[in-house]
Formats: sequence, C-alpha cells, structure tokens
Amino acid sequence: MNLAIRDIRRHKTRFLLTCIGLGLLLTVVMAMSGIYRGLIGDATKVVEATPAQIWVVQKDTRGPFAESSRLPEDIEHSIAAVKGVRRASPLSFQYVQIPHGNKPIRLFLIGYKLGGVGGPPSIAAGRTITKKHYEIVADRKSGYAVGDTIRLGLEDYTVVGLTQGMTSPSGDPAAFISLADAQVIQFQLDNDAIRNNRERVVATYTQLASMNPFMRDKATTKALAAAENPHFANAVVAELDDRSMAPEVANYVRRWNHYQVFTAEQERELLLKGFIEKSQKQLWLFRTILVIVSGVIIALIIYTLTMDKLREIATLKIIGAADRTIMNMILQQSLLLGVIAFAVGYALISRTYAMYPRTVLLETVDMVVLFAIVVVICVLASILGIWRALKVDPATALSGG
Repeated sequence: MNLAIRDIRRHKTRFLLTCIGLGLLLTVVMAMSGIYRGLIGDATKVVEATPAQIWVVQKDTRGPFAESSRLPEDIEHSIAAVKGVRRASPLSFQYVQIPHGNKPIRLFLIGYKLGGVGGPPSIAAGRTITKKHYEIVADRKSGYAVGDTIRLGLEDYTVVGLTQGMTSPSGDPAAFISLADAQVIQFQLDNDAIRNNRERVVATYTQLASMNPFMRDKATTKALAAAENPHFANAVVAELDDRSMAPEVANYVRRWNHYQVFTAEQERELLLKGFIEKSQKQLWLFRTILVIVSGVIIALIIYTLTMDKLREIATLKIIGAADRTIMNMILQQSLLLGVIAFAVGYALISRTYAMYPRTVLLETVDMVVLFAIVVVICVLASILGIWRALKVDPATALSGG
C-alpha cells in the first residue's frame, strides 16, 4: 500500500489545484529562462547571421550597434585589397517606426549591397531582393506579408520576401533593403532641409567677396555636393579566406587604414557586455528570486499537508509503522508535487511562448537544469514536514483534539 498515493486520492482536488498553482509559478521561471536566452539570441543575431569575420567602423567608436558609426562607403575597396580578405561590403543599420494598421511598428533596417555580405541569411517566403530600389525583405514578426507595401521616407517599398527569426539587438523585427535605398532613408535630407542647407552654403560663400567669382561658384558647388552626399555606411564587413587570420587582419586595418576594427567575436562581446548586460543581470535576479519563492512555497505546502494528517501519522506510529515509512510518504508527496507542477509549467510555456512580445528560446539544457533544481527543492522542502511528522506523539491518535 502506497500511503502517499492514498493520501493524495483523499485530497485529490486540493492536491491538483496546488500542482496547477505551483506549475504557473514554474511557468514564469521557465519564461524568464527563455527570455534570457532570447535576449542573448536577439543581441547577437545580426552578427552571427552575417558571414563576416571583420567589422570596420568609425575610428574611436564601438559601432555600429553599441555606438553611432559613420564612414565612407567606398572604403570597402581599400579593405578588400588587404591580404587575406576575400570580399568586403558596406552595411547600414537604422531603426524606423512606421504605422502598420492601427498601431506603430518598429523595424530594424539593414542596408546591404546586392550580392555582397550581410543580406538575408535565408528566405522563408517569397524571394530575395533583385532590384536596386524599392524592394524590401521583412521578418515574419513584423506582421507584413509578401506583396504588402511599406512607406519608408518619401518612397513606397514592396515586400518581396520574408525571413524567419531575424531581429535587432533590442528584439525588433529586421528588414533588409538595398544599400542605395538605406542611404537615402538614413542620410539624405528632405526637400526643405536641402533648400535651407543650400541657402546657408551659398550665403556663406557669397560673403567671401575677395574670392574670384568663378572660383567662388566652383567652391559653392563642391560644398553643396559634399553636404548632400549620402554615400556613407555604418560599417564595412569583410569575409576572410581563413577565419583564423581575423586578429591579424584586424590589427593591420586598424594600424594602416586608421579605422576601428573588431573581429566578429569582439563585436559579439560588445553586444553582450555593453548592450544587454543590465537586462541579463535583471533577468537572472528575477529568476533566482522566483526559484527561491518556489522552494518556500513547496516547503509550506508540504508542511501544511503534514499538519493536516498528524493524527493519521500518530496512528501509523501506534500500529508500529517505521519512521522510514512516514518519511517516504512525505518525500514522495513532495516529489510528486514538484514533478506534476513542472509538467504543468512546461506544457503551458510550450504552448504560449510564441505569444510573448520578446523572443523566448527554450533550451533543453535549461529545462533539465530547472527540473533538477525542482527535485532538489522538493527534497529539501520535505525535510520540514518530515521533522514535524517524526516529532508527533503517538498518543495524539487517541486524544480528542
């Protein structure tokens, strides 16, 4: 006769409701673990999806994600000429917030040269970009479908393809456009700003009366062209012939080309240690607190269940039941409570994690570790109930109280 099972059957409804309540708490713990993994995955998604080992950014910056970076597009040629570099491509990154239906949506625009490094890693639906202008590939998370039109800046862009799981370091859905379009959106001024800027430049050079009129007009034209030049990028990435040469190539470019250079691993560390470090610590803190709270709740539940059956335990002692039998009953109840609650929590999170606004990654190793923690907590929590059960006086079974 299994005393634990018989006792659970006597209070089946209360036990199941307790398991469900504890399962909801463990669901939150699992969600915290998944959000933590998703935070890391989102932060490094772009770097890992870009088949480049070198990231060249503006000197004295930690761009293009942790800090603003801007450099001429054409330095790709000097980077590509470095020994060991297979190919180099400029990239641009920017956030835009646009209306989508009745609510705004935030997109992370990635501009890349067609046929170069940094385009969509895979297409889940539709096709990739084939035209230099007015085509865009968005992530499914954005809510757009193939054939939809997106208004960016002064132009309309047609969604020709969809990616799956491509997000910005902050978790917003990514969208890919040609570098030429991205430069117009990010760097080119609007019409009013262009007119105001031209008037300012012309006024400045007009005041230089000592200049030869021909030279003044020529200088004015050059100044206007420089002011309105959108041919910039936020980073130039390079794919190498040998990945192991990344530190050597980075040092060479940093020394002779006067730019800041990071390897892909260094760029990943910048994102993890600077961009999301505080969020990581917060999630770990919340997760730890929830695990401790779960342990306290299990201990209180087992202790309460033990107190409710002190007379039955006293009766068992009178008829000669060994202490080990009583200990096994309480321990088994505690373990059953933890295992069923874990199963409830896992079933809930498995069916709801896709609804979370942030990416939730349920790693098998995290679930195994959490299950082991739950088992340990159940064993430790049962000690309080066992201690109280072993202290009960057999005479309690004969008392009227």
